[in-house]
Amino acid sequence: MAARIVAQRFAGPLAARLQIPDRDALAPYWLGQAGFVMRAGGLRILVDPYLSDTLGDKYRGTTTPHDRMMPVPVSVEALGAVDLALLTHHTDHVDPGTLVPLAARNPTLRFVAPKAARDEALRRTGASQDRLVLVDAGETVEPLPGVKVVALRAAHETLATDANGCHRFLGCALIVSTPRGSVVVLHSGDTIPFAGQAEEMRRLAPDLLLLPVNGRSRGVLGNMTLEEACALAAAAGAPAMIAHYFGMCAFNTNPREAVEAKAADLDLPFRLLPASEDLEVRLEGV
Repeated sequence: MAARIVAQRFAGPLAARLQIPDRDALAPYWLGQAGFVMRAGGLRILVDPYLSDTLGDKYRGTTTPHDRMMPVPVSVEALGAVDLALLTHHTDHVDPGTLVPLAARNPTLRFVAPKAARDEALRRTGASQDRLVLVDAGETVEPLPGVKVVALRAAHETLATDANGCHRFLGCALIVSTPRGSVVVLHSGDTIPFAGQAEEMRRLAPDLLLLPVNGRSRGVLGNMTLEEACALAAAAGAPAMIAHYFGMCAFNTNPREAVEAKAADLDLPFRLLPASEDLEVRLEGV
């Protein structure tokens, strides 16, 4: 049986919202781009946090400027104690401007990262090897009691592997046990559609999908279109989806208006929620 989902707007800073204790649910909050922070059964878990201007500095003066269109919603310091960070692949997903200070402030924080990105993860987090939990597609790990992570294939824009056959790009299903039951949130990672993707997701019975909708063909590696993401959510049988990865870089986005218009489609077989800095989606296990 799917989790009970309550979506609502909240007032005030995200930092204050994160301090509200809650062991009975999982609640993801958007950090911009593909990043999320979750209150999860009394824990705090991050996925691909990008809370710096690393890309803006790197690409300044180029044909693909990465200047932020939205402000950082919460500082590393204001996140409070973080228990786990899930990392799917490259720069804005394994961001040293966020992860190095995060690792320094949280000495017990562990990082789940692709086996194919081991060296990059060590360098970009500044963490020691013993703090990394390395996974490949198809593997399941339990980095914390009551928290399982299932690694999934992702195609950004291909199903690329390294010399050892490990996938360079991953998605992740986060399975959290709460007093009310388990909750499954699935982050696809940066990806386009590929054969077998929906079936892999459906087997995990996700309560909520987090899918990118910025599209592709802009001179950088891209993702699903909004229409493709909606088709995937329907095929995967998910009751709800948060559309994200827009509103960060002007050259690589999808207008919020388009996402909101799609969310108003009464014929969708699932609930579509456009990511927003003031959106709380609370999932209670049943």
